[in-house]
Amino acid sequence: MTAADQPDDIAALAKGGRTNVAGFILKLGARIPFLFIAGHLYGAALVGRFAIAVVVVELAALVATLGLKRGLAQALSSAERPHNHVVFDALALALVASLIASAVLFAFPQAMYPNSAIGGLDRLFPLIILAPALSDVSLAALAYRHDVKASVTARAIVEPWTLSIFAFLFSFFTLKDGLVLAYVASMVAALTASLVPLLRSYGVPSGWSPHLSVLWQMARANTPLAGADALEWGSRNVDRLILGTLFAPNVVGIYYMAQQVASLPQRLKTSFDPILGPVVTRSIARGDLGAIARQVRQVAFWIIAAQLALALTASIPRKAVMATIGPQFTSGAAAMVFLLFAEVAASTGAVAESALVYLARHRNLLISATMLVIQIALSFAFILLIRNAGYGITEQAAGAPVALLLVLLLTSFVKARVLGRLLGAPVSPMRWPLLWAALAGGAVGGAFTLLPPGWRWLQVSVGVPATMAAYLFVIWRYAFGPEDRALFSKMPTAEEATLPNEGSFIR
Repeated sequence: MTAADQPDDIAALAKGGRTNVAGFILKLGARIPFLFIAGHLYGAALVGRFAIAVVVVELAALVATLGLKRGLAQALSSAERPHNHVVFDALALALVASLIASAVLFAFPQAMYPNSAIGGLDRLFPLIILAPALSDVSLAALAYRHDVKASVTARAIVEPWTLSIFAFLFSFFTLKDGLVLAYVASMVAALTASLVPLLRSYGVPSGWSPHLSVLWQMARANTPLAGADALEWGSRNVDRLILGTLFAPNVVGIYYMAQQVASLPQRLKTSFDPILGPVVTRSIARGDLGAIARQVRQVAFWIIAAQLALALTASIPRKAVMATIGPQFTSGAAAMVFLLFAEVAASTGAVAESALVYLARHRNLLISATMLVIQIALSFAFILLIRNAGYGITEQAAGAPVALLLVLLLTSFVKARVLGRLLGAPVSPMRWPLLWAALAGGAVGGAFTLLPPGWRWLQVSVGVPATMAAYLFVIWRYAFGPEDRALFSKMPTAEEATLPNEGSFIR
């Protein structure tokens, strides 16, 4: 790789991140109505029951993609057959896996509803698994052709707004099944919005028929990727399952809402996925390991800088943020703070994994599996220790996000070290000005928390902007270089917005 090529890679990463900003804002705007509707119309108990069922269905859908969300690009780049044949092989494989997963959950619905009675449409819910699985594969195929703009339609417009609208409409007919029915409607709508551009781009394959041997080889080749996807997803959602086994649905519902608010910064990382994967694979093909290290460092820094800003500003008026969803959810404010900083801790490991899945698949899988086991053990340990100490339900439930924060921090450290050794260059994105900026923003925000109760409204109206301003001033002045500022050189319009193929809106 020549010196002239190096800025091109950073420019491509910056452009890819920029074009996702408008999509990220669209998705943020679409999520708020659903959280408000679910919190105010359905309540914590029904939201908690829905949250546990969805986490199982989404896991089954993720496994049913068999790693094709990331592995399909590699299959297409090395394929000698027509690309639309390869894509339809992938769709057929995901369809078969989805039907198997649906049958398993149909036979054992208790997996979706561990702490409540089963009735109504509960047993039929797993039939929707094929929709998110096929949608994920379709959008991955479109991303290979750099058509990630299709995701903004499916994931940031069609899916979330369908979910919000139908959650509102079904609330007049059935509160018990309303959220589930709205989710089904949103998944079907998103699948339609994914398949239409796929057929336009790739066309209907002429003379195609499923090749069992090819499908089997594709499934085997993508097993490490499927495992990595499932483990990464599990690390962010197993806490919900743990709480579902130890607490009533209303506790899970409060935690789920905190999780939904805190997961918004995670989309900043996935905003770079469509462009980071191709850039890394091109560098691997050239054998330019130093370029990969530089790309990982750069993207991880951008993500951490943005996530830290969001974590700081949301942590100050944390109870006010949760109160907008509903007054019964304010007890989840502490969990939200831990989850926000867990996203910051996860950034380096998540970006490092974008390269590890190609350079050391099995080692990455082993690390992720080990960390998931540690997270589960710590979550149970913290919850039970807090319970035995005599603290209340809210404090007990906070043990899960604390465990998540610690494990994600450890995961980032380990994966960064492993990748750095493979590349022969450091990949850590940490820069001292990040700490300075956090201290500056924290000091400004902390000053507003000292206001008397009658002036607390200033925490949101003035304190949040002031905190953000202090943080951004230090970052821009002392941390950002020319390559960093390239990310903001030309902001996209809404028509240019794109979103990563990150899966369901509700995750």
